[in-house]
Amino acid sequence: MADLLFRGATVVDGTGAERRRADVTVTDSLVDGIGRGLTARRTVDADGLVLTPGFVDMHTHSDLALLLTPDQPSRVTQGVTCEVLGQDGLSYAPVDDTTLGALRRQIAGWNGDPPGLDWSWRTVGGYLDRLDEGIGVNACYLVPHGSVRMLAMGWDDRPPTPSELDRMRELVAAGLREGAVGLSSGLSYTPGMYAGTDELVALCATVAAYGGYHAPHQRSYGRGALEGYAEMLDVARRSGCPVHLTHATMNFDVNRGRAGALLDLVDRALADGVDVTLDSYPYLPGSTTLAALLPGWAGAGGPDATLARLADPAARERIRADMEEHGSDGCHGVVADWATVQISGTGDPALTALVGRTVAGIAEARGCTGTEAFLDLLREDTLATTVLQHVGDEENVRAVMRHRVHTVGSDGLLTGARPHPRAWGTFARYLGHYGRELGVLTLEEAVTRMTGRPARRLGLDRRGLIRPGHHADLVLFDPAAVRDTATFDRPRSPATGIAHVYVNGTAVLREGRPTGALPGRALRRTDRGTRAL
Repeated sequence: MADLLFRGATVVDGTGAERRRADVTVTDSLVDGIGRGLTARRTVDADGLVLTPGFVDMHTHSDLALLLTPDQPSRVTQGVTCEVLGQDGLSYAPVDDTTLGALRRQIAGWNGDPPGLDWSWRTVGGYLDRLDEGIGVNACYLVPHGSVRMLAMGWDDRPPTPSELDRMRELVAAGLREGAVGLSSGLSYTPGMYAGTDELVALCATVAAYGGYHAPHQRSYGRGALEGYAEMLDVARRSGCPVHLTHATMNFDVNRGRAGALLDLVDRALADGVDVTLDSYPYLPGSTTLAALLPGWAGAGGPDATLARLADPAARERIRADMEEHGSDGCHGVVADWATVQISGTGDPALTALVGRTVAGIAEARGCTGTEAFLDLLREDTLATTVLQHVGDEENVRAVMRHRVHTVGSDGLLTGARPHPRAWGTFARYLGHYGRELGVLTLEEAVTRMTGRPARRLGLDRRGLIRPGHHADLVLFDPAAVRDTATFDRPRSPATGIAHVYVNGTAVLREGRPTGALPGRALRRTDRGTRAL
């Protein structure tokens, strides 16, 4: 007899097929029956509720959060059963002692820098082993290009030598052999932004040889957005490596209403046989570190060199000119509008009072220019400040989410006093606001973007669909009630309407409450695809 029965569910199976009413049973962590009149030892009454595969978050920054809060309430309360880590070219494996220390400082705004954490791993495999000690959701990992570049050649703004490029290839290959699903790059963050196209092509050819994919944070989402996307598609063509365009959007005033131009590039690439997918989050503001807005040259040499420049009058003047006159590459080629940059978190508790205020507002209170306030705050908080950037466009957001290769990624940061609400609300917002309320996506379309399609991109073994023999990563929710409640004022408010979530057949959310169970695993790529060890 089966272990668990969902009786009378409305099944949306992740393939895009129309919903249907059925009983679904689970035995030994696998779906083993779909039909009518089935029985099991335990029964969940699913009448009036929708049963789907577990949601896959294609872009998260939970690299440390999974170790610190392994039951992941921000994810399980919105139905996420798998998340993809190692994003934007910067994460904590592979590393050595020097690069780990610098990375902890550089991306403290993304992930925090928790005291007392055991940082004993240094390889991708070691990090995945740490996840396997107990996490609430499954996780995949991308080898971060910026971290690899640090190991091979430091923070130098130059092309690699042949031996340095070979070293990077070796590090990428090792990460893929140890279980990573692909390569991420952060081309508006140091040191990844110093890489040329040929370097990316060479590394992506290695990724392709192992059956992985490239997930770029491309060079610009502002003035150079289309050129940046075209470059990433060119890398895919030249290397033969599939590409997944992360947080795909067109931001800032220069790109209002221009998502169609991006989607035309994607469609032409698809017609040429390029393997392309993309993801997006259903909000207008973006979120990053305040230091990310600096021009790339200011980050050469690492965090200590950056802080030294912030204290140097000549360097400050050069930064000012880039921010106010030329358009910093870190600010996507546009002149900074400090009224759109809002503080969401600080590393120094003494600066917490600044959270919620714009850089322009801080400058007014201090009696200085916006750029002066920006530079001073970076020094005061030793680069650890996080911000929201109010630069999105609703027409662009809706156009991207309608595309046939679209998937969902929250890009959620979990640190800071008032982080972006996308970390807690993305999936419920797609189902509720954009699906049920606005009708931008049908229920079947939304579920496919969250389940079957991303599972295929990741090469997951028997996940992403409701089928006999597939892993029982499942979500049961009320389609009339599911919605996001997280706001910019209350960003950690959990989604409502999601009743039950199962990971590998174990309940991590029951009747809307996290159970604290830790059935998740690192999902490793092997020669036969990606599987849970």
